[in-house]
Amino acid sequence: MNGDDPRDGKRTEQTPTDSELSARLRRLETQIERKRPQAAPDPSTRARNGGPSSLGQAMTLSTEFVAGVIAGGILGWIVDHVFGTKPWGLIVLLMLGFVAGVYNVMRVSGFSGARPERRDRQEP
Repeated sequence: MNGDDPRDGKRTEQTPTDSELSARLRRLETQIERKRPQAAPDPSTRARNGGPSSLGQAMTLSTEFVAGVIAGGILGWIVDHVFGTKPWGLIVLLMLGFVAGVYNVMRVSGFSGARPERRDRQEP
């Protein structure tokens, strides 16, 4: 050891205290904050407009469509078994269910003239 190594306990300069180090750290943080460009606001923390999320809208649209097709298929199967019209009841009502599903998707998404009423609104 030649005496210049800080690990040997013989230092020529004085070690800064904790308060001095804290003050230097605060000054450095303020300098960094001044030079850092302002970041865009995080999209997850922005103010919500009260509307449904995109995922919620997608789930609603797909559910509306699938429900129409399934309802048409079930009704067509029932008509076929009750009246003995196999397979015409299933074919016709399945196509009507498809049309109803498309209409429901258009109605919910706002592409048609009829706008669905919100069920969660309170009447005054």
